[in-house]
Amino acid sequence: MEKNILVVDDEKLIVKGLKLSLEQEGYHVDCEYDGAAAIEAVKRKVYDMVLLDVMLPVMTGYEVCAQIRSFSDVPVIMLTAKSEDIDKIMGLEYGADDYITKPFNILEVKARIKAIFRRNDRKNTPVSEQKVFSFDEISLDAVKRTVKIYGKEINLRAKEFDLLEFLMSHPEQVYSREELQKEVWGSDFKDDLRTVDVHIRRLREKIENNPASPEYVHTKWGVGYYFKH
Repeated sequence: MEKNILVVDDEKLIVKGLKLSLEQEGYHVDCEYDGAAAIEAVKRKVYDMVLLDVMLPVMTGYEVCAQIRSFSDVPVIMLTAKSEDIDKIMGLEYGADDYITKPFNILEVKARIKAIFRRNDRKNTPVSEQKVFSFDEISLDAVKRTVKIYGKEINLRAKEFDLLEFLMSHPEQVYSREELQKEVWGSDFKDDLRTVDVHIRRLREKIENNPASPEYVHTKWGVGYYFKH
């Protein structure tokens, strides 16, 4: 099935280049040039991916991402001309799934998009390969990609789910940030290791009664993280 991608950037040459390259991959591509128009586009149509520039007219990409997250789980990749770590972390905090720094290689953009699509396509795994991990009141279904605590479903972003799935499938085993980045983001993903910390913190905020004193996802100081059952 053809994937729908929305490209949002006020630099029309960049938009034109992305649209052409992505259409060559078989994607259907729509374009918007300011933040408000991007939000309206996502409300009107179901997209499989949004490529979102940080510096936009009307609203910043961060504001757009935050508003999109209030009504949609569509994967968002932030495009930023800034390379400072804080800008990358801010994008993740606002709910982005990934970020790419300009100037970028179009092959990298395509690779990041495909990686996210592959993770989301796990939802279509045959039932015969079903994997369910349950520990006391928390359960994770790897096929349905659902997490429940005391029977109530918890809404996790794609990377948060992948991170929890990996830790729950290896309970009591401590993994460094480097190992988690390799296992969850892939061996080709080389970036700030604080990306892992941000996702751990967001995961704890969603599944822990008290994120400052977690019951499930623990820190082994100086070593890494692990799931305690």
